[in-house]
Amino acid sequence: MASHLRTAYLDALGIDRWVARNAPPVEEGPAVVMPDAPTIETPARALAPAATPVLVPRAPLPANIDWDPLRAAVASCTACDLCKTRTQTVFGVGNVRAEWLVIGEAPGAEEDRQGEPFVGRAGQLLNSMLLAIGLPRETVFIANILKCRPPGNRDPKPEEVARCLPFLSAQIALLKPKIMLAVGRIAAQNLLATDAPLARLRGKLHTFGEANTPLVITYHPAYLLRTPGDKRKAWEDLKFARSTYARIAGGVTGGGA
Repeated sequence: MASHLRTAYLDALGIDRWVARNAPPVEEGPAVVMPDAPTIETPARALAPAATPVLVPRAPLPANIDWDPLRAAVASCTACDLCKTRTQTVFGVGNVRAEWLVIGEAPGAEEDRQGEPFVGRAGQLLNSMLLAIGLPRETVFIANILKCRPPGNRDPKPEEVARCLPFLSAQIALLKPKIMLAVGRIAAQNLLATDAPLARLRGKLHTFGEANTPLVITYHPAYLLRTPGDKRKAWEDLKFARSTYARIAGGVTGGGA
């Protein structure tokens, strides 16, 4: 990342930047950034960082890959810089025979710590949203566009999505869901390869992939926590998804109207 862009990200996030004073230039690279530590005057050579993963282009996934090797491939992925800052990968969670696939953007700080998508307040709200249409969390599968947390919860970069999307595509191929529910602008735009705003994507039935899996768009739970006035719109989206699924599956899920 260019230095001016990195500075802009850190300033926007309110993160202090700590660097060594008067550090002489060395062949190894720039002075090591030391967040949450006092400024020191040790040359960069003496601040050897802990070993970080070496970026390795990821080989194409086998067409018939199963759950266990797919999970292992995600856990060992070093195809982009996110492998250097993650605590762990967040593969996804839920019923591997689920007919509903819920897709979010990327892990946050708590997801990065626990290794599970949609935990904390946003996860609790998502659980309530699903229950409202008769879907306990354990009956669906939940995954993200990215399997690693972007630092500071920034938006995923196009190259990060490009390297990670094959994992989600493999999950979809294994699940063969009857319907997909994308929560949030980032997930919707990346699945549909569009920059259209969320307002134009909601309320319509989209499809994804070669199987033309039905795809419905709604708000991200974290957004709804900040903007509770839009919860009624989200409820309309959920009812639309439920009626779409009922038509496809020839049955009706639970939940009130």
